[in-house]
Amino acid sequence: MLSSSASIAMELFIGPKRHQPFDSDGTIPSNHLHNFEHSSISMSFLVYAVFAVVLDQARSISTHVSHGLTILVASSAFAQQLFLFNLHSADHMGIEGQYHKLLQLIIFVSLLTSLIGIALPKSFLVSFVRSSSITFQGVWFVVMGYMLWTPRLIPKGCFLHEEEGHQVIKCSSDKALHRAKSLVNIEFSWFFVGITIFVMSLYLILSGLYGENAEYSILITKDKGEESGEEQQDIESLKKSNPSEDVER
Repeated sequence: MLSSSASIAMELFIGPKRHQPFDSDGTIPSNHLHNFEHSSISMSFLVYAVFAVVLDQARSISTHVSHGLTILVASSAFAQQLFLFNLHSADHMGIEGQYHKLLQLIIFVSLLTSLIGIALPKSFLVSFVRSSSITFQGVWFVVMGYMLWTPRLIPKGCFLHEEEGHQVIKCSSDKALHRAKSLVNIEFSWFFVGITIFVMSLYLILSGLYGENAEYSILITKDKGEESGEEQQDIESLKKSNPSEDVER
């Protein structure tokens, strides 16, 4: 929640020169469209974080339902993220657009596994792939930050250009642009291999530490755990008090 709030504040109030994103007549200027897009994504994850806490503490809702609703809100945040990056106001044809296209592949995996996780809440593989894709998202965002705005990391034949209040990468020719996009694709494939090695190595290490007897289960709060335990005790006591019903069944 703190990270999402900080991101919204950075995009709408700290980043703009006048510390507010609106024009003098109250409209949204074109050079601040991307600020509203980015803050909308952060707002979606803030909503997810708030509802995750509320549903976790809601004692009137069963653990199964609260878990499903939490994953549903997470799915809506990933859907919002995918929607805004797909229709981003930035240049879709340049290097930044290529980074965004590849990012959308990772977001789609996060969205798909989240939706599948509603139907299969106890599936280890679904949760494993979702966690891996979210990790990949974080890594790719960091990579984009360095590769798109560090002058010495910009591909040969391309340069930083001021456009509508923010810097974008432009290339001197179609050949330079094609080469730059190819380098982005190669970079993505290398990081994909690296993330695969990392998550599989981490799994093997943890599996070796905790053994094969460890089972995947949903985390529940203490209150809900006590409630489910009490319900189970009530069922057992009912069975003991009505042994004739068990015989008839």
